[in-house]
Amino acid sequence: MKKFTSLILALVLSLASVACAEETGSIYYLNFKPEVAEAWEALAAAYTAETGVPMTVITAASGTYEDTLKSEIAKTEAPTLFQVNGPIGLKTWKDYCYDMSGSAFYDELTNDAFALKNGDAVLGIAYLTETYGLITNTALLEKAGYSVADITNFETLKAVAEDITARKDELGFSAFTSAGMDSSSDWRFKTHLANMPIYYEYLADGITSTDAIKGTYLDNYKAIWDLYINNATCEPTTLAAKTGSDAEAEFQLEEAVFFQNGDWEYGAISEYIPDENLTMLPIYIGVEGEENQGLCTGTENFLCVNSQASEADIQATLDFLYWLVTSETGTTTLADTMGFDIPFKAAKESTNYFKKVAAESVAAGKTPVTWNFTTMPSETWKNGVGAALTDYAQGTGEWDAVVTAFVDGWAAEIAAAN
Repeated sequence: MKKFTSLILALVLSLASVACAEETGSIYYLNFKPEVAEAWEALAAAYTAETGVPMTVITAASGTYEDTLKSEIAKTEAPTLFQVNGPIGLKTWKDYCYDMSGSAFYDELTNDAFALKNGDAVLGIAYLTETYGLITNTALLEKAGYSVADITNFETLKAVAEDITARKDELGFSAFTSAGMDSSSDWRFKTHLANMPIYYEYLADGITSTDAIKGTYLDNYKAIWDLYINNATCEPTTLAAKTGSDAEAEFQLEEAVFFQNGDWEYGAISEYIPDENLTMLPIYIGVEGEENQGLCTGTENFLCVNSQASEADIQATLDFLYWLVTSETGTTTLADTMGFDIPFKAAKESTNYFKKVAAESVAAGKTPVTWNFTTMPSETWKNGVGAALTDYAQGTGEWDAVVTAFVDGWAAEIAAAN
């Protein structure tokens, strides 16, 4: 009888434990940023240790986030927290986005401009701002006989880069790191670099998006791409296989002066190169007035809560997000470990040196370049541009194919989406 009673008690306790877990909920975050995967995992462990709420972090491989999200969202244990990259991404995922307009997390925002809305519904919230440009080793630049003050536009950037190339053997380094078109690196050029001609076209036409890109500044896109691939650590024919890690290592080992990338690289770079030998220059492409151009600053990191999750999991996820941007552990991790600037009331100043460079650029009166690549019509469009860039670099394709992919591909993807 005692044995039977014990079994009944164990069953009751087990059921109570399951019921408690269901009531508490759990969190599953599908992370977009591989470079901070370990930091997110540590943060999740800290949150679980502090609250007892289970939290899992899975990180999508670089360049595969959309496909990974499509796969994961269909599972029984789907992500409760995920990202969209802006208005275009929201169109795809809005049916899975919970309205956070009444949440404590939303109330912590410093500016409503960081909320991604559908009408009055707050379906996404940007949790960081980032900056990218030409990360520059100032010590190598000085060794080549130049200073950052010598580079104020595309013409001067080109003159410096080509001179370094002409003396590459003597100097012992190249102008640019490899412009790799492996999937771990190609986003730097089919997305971030492609933002430049889009930005200037939108600026000239007084618009913020379009269903029909004209390609007004694609000659400028070609000029900067040519500069990258012809003044780098490798031959253009090898770019298809070059990775993001290759370019990062080349810069860390001081094999190149310039590295197109963003402030998210600071942690990896600062282990090798001190702040006094670093800066970030604008990406110049030869547009009139670009001497007043600043760095590219914005975000594509909008957090969304899965509206299809259970009520308990939704609440658990919202509670985590509030903790993330208000607690000592959360804000310190975001600022110090991840190096992020976050648009929330309790934000801590980032220790990321490139954030200081970006702030100084704005203080000097330079106009930041907005992140218009969030209006690119699809990942398919980006891949088409990337493939054409690769073929052109390898000598197996013409620049006209890049123009076709950019302009006609844009129109085709907009038509397919509508």
